Amino acid sequence: GRTMSIIRLDEVDSTNLYAKSKLSDLDDKSVVISDRQTKGRGRYDRTWIDLGGDNVFMSFVLKPDNGFLTVFPNLTQYLSVTVCKIMEEYGLRPQIKWPNDVLINGKKICGILSETVTQGNKFKGIVLGIGINLNSDATALKNIKDKEATALNIELNTEYVDKVEFTEKLIREFFRFYDEFLRSGFTYIKPDYLNRACFINNLVSVKTFNDIKVGIAGSITDNGELLLKNDDKEFILTMGDIL
Repeated sequence: GRTMSIIRLDEVDSTNLYAKSKLSDLDDKSVVISDRQTKGRGRYDRTWIDLGGDNVFMSFVLKPDNGFLTVFPNLTQYLSVTVCKIMEEYGLRPQIKWPNDVLINGKKICGILSETVTQGNKFKGIVLGIGINLNSDATALKNIKDKEATALNIELNTEYVDKVEFTEKLIREFFRFYDEFLRSGFTYIKPDYLNRACFINNLVSVKTFNDIKVGIAGSITDNGELLLKNDDKEFILTMGDIL
């Protein structure tokens, strides 16, 4: 429907916090982009290491008319597939680690965090945030303690990746199939997702909020959940972090 508007900021605590605080004033399909982010965070409140202004800090503001849809939690997976497609245009072979981490050569290059905004029990919208390591040096990446990380310029062995060009590609590709995705659900991207999934049939440990489950990662359900097999038991995980 409506054309999207882009809000560009020099610096912000986090694009998600900004978008949430201004949600009522922002149109559906607005995109908030900042050059710097001082307080980014990931799931389970992991802190985000600032690698400087040549990286992507961005939030999509999504306010569909028809209230809360069961497909909304899968938007992070839709976005991870979108990121992979753009990185493939640069000649790389990204992979997805369930649910939505994008890896290159086993190293994390992108973090995604979706937040649902409600007022009382009324659904107001979704803020879908993404941070992408576009330009960094190896030394700064060493500061990321919880997992090995990389950046696009390092993987491409080039000095600088054009941020404006990358951002425009990503926004265009995201909205290209967005409405269709909302209508069709996770199955719409399931083949694309599985093609890039790097954990299927592997033995994995998955941290859920209060527990660690171990098993063989089976398939992905039609709702984007992970099927975990342990001896003769099967678990279906909706949320978690593959360690």
